[in-house]
Amino acid sequence: MTEDFKVIANNRKASFEYFLMEKFEAGLVLQGSEIKSLRAGQVNIQEAYIDIAEGKEAWLVEAHIAPYEQASRFNHEPKRKRKLLLHKKQIVELWNNIRIKGMTVVPTRIYLKGGRAKIEIALAKGKKAYDKRATIAKRDEARNAERETRVR
Repeated sequence: MTEDFKVIANNRKASFEYFLMEKFEAGLVLQGSEIKSLRAGQVNIQEAYIDIAEGKEAWLVEAHIAPYEQASRFNHEPKRKRKLLLHKKQIVELWNNIRIKGMTVVPTRIYLKGGRAKIEIALAKGKKAYDKRATIAKRDEARNAERETRVR
């Protein structure tokens, strides 16, 4: 059985800025106008990050979900903190890993799965400047190879 899901937003900057170690799927606690806006694709997670409060709760911080036009006075705050739904063991594992220097948790994508909003988060280690240059060089090399095969 295949799971059908629709990707709403990708955080391409995360794979450039960090080495992504382990990925987790979490649910999102949203208000009514937020899910409507999310389904319309009006979400940005480029500057977002995950905050784990004392190893007990996980929060999505600085994610921008645009206000829904038809919600009028029942609209939501665009950059409010949103709670993530994870198992206790997963939260403890993330908490133990982020206490290590250089480790963090970043959102990689938001998608709809079975009608529910899900977020993929990754345990990540920050890249140094020379790692980023190596990534750019690999990307350019792949682009040139693709260009040459297209010409032939």
